Amino acid sequence: MGEQHTVKFPQEVVDEYASLGVDLPALFSAGHLGTRMGVQIVEASAERVVGTMPVEGNTQPYGLLHGGASAVLAETLGSVGAMLHGGSSKIAVGVDLNCTHHRGVRSGLVTGVATPVHRGRSTATYEIVISEENGKRVCTARLTCLLREVRPGDEAHLRTAD
Repeated sequence: MGEQHTVKFPQEVVDEYASLGVDLPALFSAGHLGTRMGVQIVEASAERVVGTMPVEGNTQPYGLLHGGASAVLAETLGSVGAMLHGGSSKIAVGVDLNCTHHRGVRSGLVTGVATPVHRGRSTATYEIVISEENGKRVCTARLTCLLREVRPGDEAHLRTAD
């Protein structure tokens, strides 16, 4: 946790946000909660978002990965995809999250991959598959985000480059 890493973004997306003075990696990070949980986004585009999270530190009393931790990873990855789909003039706000937990995992790193199910003008839905290191599926989630226009005052919540 706390290590610096580089997220892979499509060049046209980097250029779009750079022209607005926005620090793209900071904007499309996992946020404070994701940082606390060790979420790392390693690849991001509207077509595919990949991120990882350690099991250690994110377990429930039985020592298994907490279902809520899987939900945090899923919502983070799906939201990043929806934000990239919406572009710099829209904000993605999660309105529905569904998670099915298939198996428990006690250690290692889980990887989530978010892919679009629907990308419209006002909503975006992503399926997120979370797998353990041996490739076995741990959780399947679906996130729907509302895409709303950026409003005056929203800029105060966007982290910009210094």
